[in-house]
Amino acid sequence: MKHIYRKGSSPNLVTFLLLHGTGGTEFDLLPVAHRISPTSNVLSVRGEVQEIGMSRFFRRLAEGVFDEEDLLFRTEELNGFLDQASNQYEFDRQNVVAIGYSNGANIAGSLLFHCKNALRGAILFHPMVPRRGVTLPELSQTPIFIGAGMNDSISPPHETKELLTLLKGAGASVEVNWEQAGHQLTHSEIDEAADWYKEHFLS
Repeated sequence: MKHIYRKGSSPNLVTFLLLHGTGGTEFDLLPVAHRISPTSNVLSVRGEVQEIGMSRFFRRLAEGVFDEEDLLFRTEELNGFLDQASNQYEFDRQNVVAIGYSNGANIAGSLLFHCKNALRGAILFHPMVPRRGVTLPELSQTPIFIGAGMNDSISPPHETKELLTLLKGAGASVEVNWEQAGHQLTHSEIDEAADWYKEHFLS
C-alpha cells in the first residue's frame, strides 16, 4: 500500500495510522497528527480504490451505501499491512492509534468492528457506522474520540449517535465532540482531539 512512514522522536509513544477522506492523499492528515502529538511515529496510508479519480479505502454503491464485501476485504488487507509495516519499521503493533477523516474514519471504524486488537485507540473525524448487524469484539480497553458536525449532511448526527451506542455497547470508552459545523474538519475539533489524546495516552 502506498504510504509514508515518519519515525517520531519519542518511540515509546503511539504510532498514528493516518487515513484520509475521499479524494485525499497520504499527506492530508500529517499536520493533524503533528498538532495532536508531534513526537509520535506516523504511518500514513493512501486508499487503493479509485472513484472517478478519487482515492478511497473501499468501494461504495451509492452515497452513504457501502460495498460491504469490499469493505471487509479492504479492512483485512489494511490490518495485514499494519502487521507488515510494524515489522518493517519496528514500531509496536499493539500501540497503534488511528486518525481517520470521513472515508478514512469509516475504515478505521471497520478495523474496530472486525479486527480484535487492531487498534489501541482511534480518533474518528466525521465517521459513519461501518456495518450493521455484526457482533463487535471486546473494546473495554479502547478509548475512542469522535468529532462530529451538527450540520453534517454526509455523516449526519443520527449516524454518530448510533456509532456511539454500538461502540459503548462493546465496552469502549467514547467521547464525542460536537461542532456547529458540517462535514469539514475544523481547527477546534482537532484541538479537542489533541486534549483527549493527552488525557488518555500521556497522563
